[in-house]
Amino acid sequence: MSITVTIIIAIAALAVGFIIAKMLEKNKASNTIKNVRKQASALLKEAKIEADGVKKDKILQAKEKFIELKAEHEKVILSRDKKIIDTEKRIRDKESRVSQELDKNKKTNRSLEDKEKSYNYKLEQLDKRKSDIDKFHKRQVEQLETISGLSATDAKQELVETLRDEAKTDAMAFIQSTLEDAKLTAQQEAKKIVLNTIQRIGVEHTIDNCVSVFNLENDDVKGRIIGREGRNIRALESTTGVEIIVDDTPEAIILSCFDPVRREIARLSLHKLVTDGRIHPARIEEIVAKTTKEINQEIIEVGKRTVIDLGIHGLHPELIKTIGRMKYRSSYGQNLLQHSREVANLCSVMASELGLNPKIAKRAGLLHDIGKVPDTDTELPHAILGMQWAEKYNEKEDVCNAIGAHHDEIEMKSLYAPIVQVCDAISGARPGARRQVVDSYIQRLKELEDVAFAFNGVQKAYAIQAGRELRVIVESEKVDDTKAAELSFNIMQKIQNDMTYPGQVRVTVIRETRVVNIAK
Repeated sequence: MSITVTIIIAIAALAVGFIIAKMLEKNKASNTIKNVRKQASALLKEAKIEADGVKKDKILQAKEKFIELKAEHEKVILSRDKKIIDTEKRIRDKESRVSQELDKNKKTNRSLEDKEKSYNYKLEQLDKRKSDIDKFHKRQVEQLETISGLSATDAKQELVETLRDEAKTDAMAFIQSTLEDAKLTAQQEAKKIVLNTIQRIGVEHTIDNCVSVFNLENDDVKGRIIGREGRNIRALESTTGVEIIVDDTPEAIILSCFDPVRREIARLSLHKLVTDGRIHPARIEEIVAKTTKEINQEIIEVGKRTVIDLGIHGLHPELIKTIGRMKYRSSYGQNLLQHSREVANLCSVMASELGLNPKIAKRAGLLHDIGKVPDTDTELPHAILGMQWAEKYNEKEDVCNAIGAHHDEIEMKSLYAPIVQVCDAISGARPGARRQVVDSYIQRLKELEDVAFAFNGVQKAYAIQAGRELRVIVESEKVDDTKAAELSFNIMQKIQNDMTYPGQVRVTVIRETRVVNIAK
């Protein structure tokens, strides 16, 4: 019984304790909730205060931005207004000037009209005076004719004859005095020339000829070179422009041409044809074309070797090609490439002695005569043409001036120009180094060919037999047989009228019709 009561009491005590605990926990929870609510309300107040502050800051920033934008907008509007005001002012000024000009033009037109009227009146007066003068002159002429007994035409003729006789007398007197002066000074000038010649240092030199000898193994090859009825030799001459002379000279054929490049092409072509054994017109044209390409390539190689030997760097490829072409050109009989190399070396030594840059002097010396090998005919002096080429290919100013001034065509602006001039004279003034006759002879043959090229329809023209024959090849489509005869006569007339030449010049016009078909 007591155990049961004890258990019940214990259970009741537990229940009462549990209830009390729950009540305490509820009380604690309500207190916690109150505290949280207080904290939340405090946080809300703080947040509201901060939000009000941020809102005020944003409003202030927005107001400041608006004020700035408004100020910028007002500035733009003011600048536009200023531009409009300036434009209106300019327009008003222009309108005022235009109105002033119109007023001036009106006044000018009035004055011009007045001047025109006075001018017309003066013209009328001048016409009247002119007619009066003509009448007076006519009366005077009639009176003079009556007094002298001669007409005006006869009097003019007599006066002209008298003046002509007087002019002849004066001219003869001038010529006589000039000859006497020349005789007085000739002996002195001759002594100077002889002394200068003796004082020169003799060095080895070579003279270019206008013929080349092609050696043969035996004379049987001559017949094959000539071909049936001479067709092979005609084909060689027409394609190369070289006269081929086959005579009684044993085991040799002579190639004659003033142009060394043509001669070399003909010589190499003949060598290939004879070695190959196949000699006919088609093969000749093929070999000549191939040889021409090889010679052009050799010209470039010669230019490169020359530049390398002299130690010159940075030269334009076109100038290198021009230097290579000097090998096949001569100046008064002196090989142009050897002359230019010699001048380059002399310039280098002389510049070193004077304390100048020897490389610039050597470059100018090598290039000083490049104007003597032009691609086309030109009337410019070779020094000026060479200077223009050097400027075109970006050579230095000292080099260009030395090239252009070495014959005094332009003013010398540096010490390199007189050095080149002196070295050119040293190289060219050696006894026998140059020959005026060869140069004038070559120039005459070139002019002879140029006469033919001046006519329409001329395809090729070659001066052969030392300028005694001009062989002209025409285009068969443009020149018929009748025109060929007429062309030959016209060329002959032009040579007679415009050129000076020894002996006779035969003009041969060749018209060839060629039809080619290819079987496939």
